Amino acid sequence: MESTYEGYMNHLNTTYSGKKVLITGNTGFKGTWLSIWLESLGAKLYGLSDAMLESPSIFEECKLDDRFDTAYKKIEDSEFVIKYIKKVKPDFIFHLAAQALVQPSFADPNGTILTNAIGTANILEAARLSEHQMAMVIITSDKVYKNNEWVWGYKESDEFGGEDPYSASKGMAELAINSYFHSYLKHKPNISISIARAGNVIGGGDWAIDRIIPDCIRAWSANNKVNIRNPFATRPWQHVLEPVGGYLHLGSMLTNEAQLNGEAFNFGPPSNQNYSVQSLLEELSIHLDTLSYAKQIGQSKQEAGLLKLNIDKALSLINWEPALNFQETVELTASWYKEFYLNNKNMYEYSLDQINQYYETAKVKNLNWVRKK
Repeated sequence: MESTYEGYMNHLNTTYSGKKVLITGNTGFKGTWLSIWLESLGAKLYGLSDAMLESPSIFEECKLDDRFDTAYKKIEDSEFVIKYIKKVKPDFIFHLAAQALVQPSFADPNGTILTNAIGTANILEAARLSEHQMAMVIITSDKVYKNNEWVWGYKESDEFGGEDPYSASKGMAELAINSYFHSYLKHKPNISISIARAGNVIGGGDWAIDRIIPDCIRAWSANNKVNIRNPFATRPWQHVLEPVGGYLHLGSMLTNEAQLNGEAFNFGPPSNQNYSVQSLLEELSIHLDTLSYAKQIGQSKQEAGLLKLNIDKALSLINWEPALNFQETVELTASWYKEFYLNNKNMYEYSLDQINQYYETAKVKNLNWVRKK
């Protein structure tokens, strides 16, 4: 008899196996994890990404450039984006390409807006002009919401904000999506589209500047101290596989559930899983005992003290819920970096092992999204 877990695996394989999947921003942190997951499902992958990579880069460490073709072009290049999508004719698009950091957006607000807003508009324009069947999941951010420092999570219908250039750029992207959907895409039977919002993602292979885990890993691996900007700020931390799995699940359901077309979904941890930066570092240090845990508390900057998402809509409409608690989230993150710095394993295989481990955790907890349909 087929288990619920095997049923879910077969469900995803049926959706993505042999299908052409375009991932924009495939060389980034989340894009790499999504690529590995999709390749394991038998998808035929295509990438569209800026050639500028972090150093080190999870994409390079997992040697994904050898596994499928990536077009190295800026998402702002509308002519190229439209021609490339017309050429590939992907069955699915996962749009992740973005300038994804708040602090750099202050230094280059115009560039951030061009990448995040105009880049998204280019993907939408390509969809408007497309004649083949295609499902699209466009990833924006939890930062689109106006942050009122509420203790409850923001719902998909809550007011947008945009007081910093990054948040504004993502809000602009959302306006472009809404406009294109209602003016064009909802009238095209060959196109289905949905929006995914997530934030405070951690996990192995993130080396972005000005993110708490990468900053600490870089410093600790060199036995240096870390300047922590705001140790008492609380965040709803989630492992990268949570939203990435949510994107895959949403994309799969989007092909069969017409009522999901044009809908937005939050992906985050349970509402009670809010922990301070200090707590995160202390939990991380438990698993990275061979690395230096020296740290230095710096002056707090003007940052949001609290921002979390309400995930009831995802639970209700697509049966998605997170699989990991805080301790499991941190342990999975720490173990990836430990393998990379200390054991020099094949990081592609190790990342794939973590995806399978994530599946197993969801199966043991008998979550809705792994139950046989």
